[in-house]
Amino acid sequence: MANEKKIEYVLLGLLSHESLTGYEIKKRFETRLKFFWNASYGSIYPTLAKLERDGYVIKKETTENGRQKIVYTITNDGREVLKEWLEKSVIKDELRYETLLKLFFGSEVGPEITINHINEFEEKISSQLEVLKKYVVQLENAPIYEEAHKYFILTVKFGINSYEAYLKWCKEAKEVLGADIKGEM
Repeated sequence: MANEKKIEYVLLGLLSHESLTGYEIKKRFETRLKFFWNASYGSIYPTLAKLERDGYVIKKETTENGRQKIVYTITNDGREVLKEWLEKSVIKDELRYETLLKLFFGSEVGPEITINHINEFEEKISSQLEVLKKYVVQLENAPIYEEAHKYFILTVKFGINSYEAYLKWCKEAKEVLGADIKGEM
């Protein structure tokens, strides 16, 4: 995989834990990974086809409840490629929030509109924080504490700490902008 496409590694990582259908992979993005990574069906299926061509996954057609399913499984070569990528240094971590982009240019519309954006961001973050807290409880109370759970919990706790910091920032930002509205600054 000379072309560094992270989606390939994400799919291999998901398949390193269990065999999955494309639909199940998309569900993992919408639940477990949504806090830090996303992908569409339009990127998942072509990537699975490429990984199969490269010999990193195999697909098996099965029938379950009268429905055809295609289940993907990582190969040994796929595991090796995943391990090689995991051993490399991180190239780029990025944070992209449209809320921050709108805040950066907020002087064009004033504090009232910007505070509305911050309120929406705060509501979203509060809701997601509750989900993350439930994930930690589920992982800590899992009947079989797998080695992978340790890594899952650390990832979730990173999200919790980050989201708590975001909420603190929301409060501070609204205080600053609220002072602008009152003419205190």
